[in-house]
Amino acid sequence: MESIIHSIRDYAIEIILMLTLAASVGFFGYLGYGLVQPAPDTITFSGEEALAHVKTQLDFGPRIPGTKGHKALGDWVIRELSEGGWEVFIQPFEPLETVEARNILAVSGSGPAVIIGAHYDSRIFADADPNPANRSKPVPGGNDGASGVAVLMELARSLNVAASGKTICLVFFDAEDNGRIPGWDWILGSRFFVSRLDALPKCSDPEFAVIVDMIGDADQQVYREKNSTEFLVNAIWATASELGYSEWIIDEPRFAMTDDHTPFLEANIPAVDMIDFDYPYWHTVEDTLDKVSAESLARIGRTLEVWLEQGAPYIRDN
Repeated sequence: MESIIHSIRDYAIEIILMLTLAASVGFFGYLGYGLVQPAPDTITFSGEEALAHVKTQLDFGPRIPGTKGHKALGDWVIRELSEGGWEVFIQPFEPLETVEARNILAVSGSGPAVIIGAHYDSRIFADADPNPANRSKPVPGGNDGASGVAVLMELARSLNVAASGKTICLVFFDAEDNGRIPGWDWILGSRFFVSRLDALPKCSDPEFAVIVDMIGDADQQVYREKNSTEFLVNAIWATASELGYSEWIIDEPRFAMTDDHTPFLEANIPAVDMIDFDYPYWHTVEDTLDKVSAESLARIGRTLEVWLEQGAPYIRDN
């Protein structure tokens, strides 16, 4: 009987997703099925749980927009979040005329809205691979994509949303990672998302955005990204220091990135990019599960968890 119930539920989810994706581009479809009570307040962020989420993503294969594996991964994200008590919305768009993509938004709590985001697609070609024979192969995306998603998925389980006093908006951006490939560009999902902020359910006027990208490297070195809003960086890096993470979340500037925080900055919304760009396997076929560590995921997730549960305090510049 239990297997029949699960089959019926999964079939219903698929029908809802299909109907929602058929809606007009630019509007969110609400997927409010399966809501349960949020996790108990005693739960804290687990790096091991987050690493399991990395493995799950890699098990879907390459997450290239428009492919079956990518759609299945998105369906898994939606199902897990909905069953975890989050209100889930999808935002369909077309990065190319022949490709369907979707941003996924999960919402919980009340108060000022804050966005915590990551991209969930992986790159079409491993064009930075040192072996020319590999450059037409897809990138597995163990760190570049899956690590940020894993942090968000574990925060969805562990974060005490009520303690934050915020409306927490977890955003999974599609079509981020295919710049310099003909017909594509970088950060297409986040650009689409920010261009339609007025239509966002409960998250249309965010106080700030924090993006996590490529943060699972076992040799973790997360420096201050130079384009990020300084007062937010100060606050998050201070929390990391208080937790004893200064060796890995390093209070020095390095790199100026175009990433999913860029459209927020362009819209005058404070934003931070937590990114470890000192990663030798970037856009290669070696961006695999063994390059990601539970400890690295835990340092990022725990830093954000503690900061958010304190109410995300910061001292704004004059």
